[in-house]
Amino acid sequence: METGRKRTKIEVVLMALVLLSIVRQFFLGNYHNMFLGILTLILFSLPKIIEKKLRVSIPGGLQAIILIFIFSAEILGEIHAFYVKIPVWDTMLHTTNGFLMAAIGFAMIDIFNRSEKFSIKMSPYFVAFVAFCFSMTIGVLWEFYEFGMDWFFKTDMQKDWILPVISSVKLDPNGANEPVKVAIDSVVINGQEWNLGGYLDVGIVDTMKDLMVNFAGAVVFSIVGILYLKQRGKGKLAASLIPQVNEKTEE
Repeated sequence: METGRKRTKIEVVLMALVLLSIVRQFFLGNYHNMFLGILTLILFSLPKIIEKKLRVSIPGGLQAIILIFIFSAEILGEIHAFYVKIPVWDTMLHTTNGFLMAAIGFAMIDIFNRSEKFSIKMSPYFVAFVAFCFSMTIGVLWEFYEFGMDWFFKTDMQKDWILPVISSVKLDPNGANEPVKVAIDSVVINGQEWNLGGYLDVGIVDTMKDLMVNFAGAVVFSIVGILYLKQRGKGKLAASLIPQVNEKTEE
């Protein structure tokens, strides 16, 4: 019961902060950010939707992480520009996303694994592997979305990186398959020189970095999931992070 009270307090505090942000953006005349605030309130209902659709009970610890993740991504990241002000902000969120998506995938496969309707029972390692694959799939689909927004709507969701050195076989004067390394101090764009301190990479490094930290988050949860399944019902940490099958709703 204590976990439930903490979860409720976190949700109330975050919702109050979002409402204040919506009102502030309205008076500032920034209706795009106001819409992001409204979207955040809608996303806050995700834990309840997941519980209903998957017939699971999300523990307080995991629910708090989900709510804080949504608040950090939309309110702090987008509206207050933490993605720009704090370089590691995007990395932290993608790592958390890998962790959360693995938790959801874990809950989905665990429902089937524990159901009496299915004769095949999967080992803890296979359940964790499926959860890991689910998390990575969601991460890839998100990168597709970021690329699509940048390509068609000229946004910058795939944040650019400055590379001081490039290596490419295209620069080989002999046309051989030998990469030529070039240190770059400045670039010229449309005749204007920009002292960027390197080459402006348009999203490739950011995409691969996001997928790698998503991988790390998924691996961490998969390990937690394996330990939980091998010692089901034991360990407060795992119990606070693993969605539980709602036995009352099973037919």
